[in-house]
Amino acid sequence: MNAPFDAATAFGPDAATQPAPDHQIAVIGLGYIGLPTAAVLASFGWDVCGVDVSKDVVETVNAGGVHIEERDLDRLVSEATQSARLVASRHVPAAHYYMIAVPTPFGADKKPDISYVETAARSIAPNILPGACIIVESTSPVGTTERVAEIIAEVRPDLRMPKFGDEHGGDIAIAYCPERVLPGKIVHELVNNDRVVGGMTPACAQRASALYMSFVKGDCLITNSRVAETVKLVENSFRDVNIAFANELSMIADEIGVDVWDVIRLANRHPRVNILQPGPGVGGHCIAVDPWFLVAGAPKSARIVRTAREVNDHKAVHTENRIRALIDAAPDAKVALLGLAFKPDIDDFRESPALEIAANLCADLGERVLVVEPFTDDLPNTLAETGATLSGLDDALAQAEIVVVLVDHTAFKHLTPTDLAGKLVFDTRGMLKK
Repeated sequence: MNAPFDAATAFGPDAATQPAPDHQIAVIGLGYIGLPTAAVLASFGWDVCGVDVSKDVVETVNAGGVHIEERDLDRLVSEATQSARLVASRHVPAAHYYMIAVPTPFGADKKPDISYVETAARSIAPNILPGACIIVESTSPVGTTERVAEIIAEVRPDLRMPKFGDEHGGDIAIAYCPERVLPGKIVHELVNNDRVVGGMTPACAQRASALYMSFVKGDCLITNSRVAETVKLVENSFRDVNIAFANELSMIADEIGVDVWDVIRLANRHPRVNILQPGPGVGGHCIAVDPWFLVAGAPKSARIVRTAREVNDHKAVHTENRIRALIDAAPDAKVALLGLAFKPDIDDFRESPALEIAANLCADLGERVLVVEPFTDDLPNTLAETGATLSGLDDALAQAEIVVVLVDHTAFKHLTPTDLAGKLVFDTRGMLKK
């Protein structure tokens, strides 16, 4: 921050007469987005309380540690806690700003589950003071920000809520500002990427943007909450559709007997063609989930979005079938599966197609499977009781006759044809071609 926080400037003159909150900012949820956000805010001089339901997470953060793998995060958290700019708690304090950064999964029916956001709204409502600003960062279906306002109104009938589209605000501000960061670069991108700030009213958007402009070097783009919610879903759906084309192309290439990596490399020499790289599917909590929120909002119209999701989900099945064909060709051979994370060089296994494939294979062939994953010390629960072994790369290559690259971690990229000589190799990422 360039100057001390001034409630009158940020919220209007009436706010300055309110009781002083316990903290300037309360970040609800200390996961993959919440903890980096809290640490970055603290590094810019804000007084931040990170709130999480997990006792272990709270104790880890208060000890200056981290529970997730992310570049530069350990240093930021350590510095922030040592300076007392960041504390963690299981209890929600009174604050000037509340940022909701909790998960938004989908159910078995692919319908969005916003129960964590609703619970967060109920948890902050009793402590909200007039003039406070509530910002939802969790990726959410359109209308979620308005649902947060409804919940707060139910708990706090003494507060006048802003109404979507009105020119005038209420006693508090409510807005939506989605994260748009890449795992492995979260700390950098939180500061440098543009942000879309959508308010329930124009006044709400302005109040929320005041916070982001204090630490974001990119532009803060003002709109309404429904547009901002849609923007986040569209961004990830766009990426999902383009990945689906690459994944479908790889399945076509398998069927017609051509090398998909050569096809893409040569096709991309066209000045207006830019095909992405295929893989074993699509993972992570964003691209593998968010398009379903768009489908849920307009199920009859979102035909391409739905089809792309189905193609990318099926790619994991197609990949598993190809691996099983290799195993059938060598019935006594051990199999090395390289990587479980949903993308390279992170410890995030959420919605990971590599983990899904490994779990299915290990359920049948556990004792023959050697899993190599440099970003974990233990096998995930879905593999733990199957008889599979978590192995180092060298040991796995020494024992296995079949090698499958599921994730192109940097730790695997030194492999050469000599290292893999005499083995059956299936490279789902094209790592060895590169």
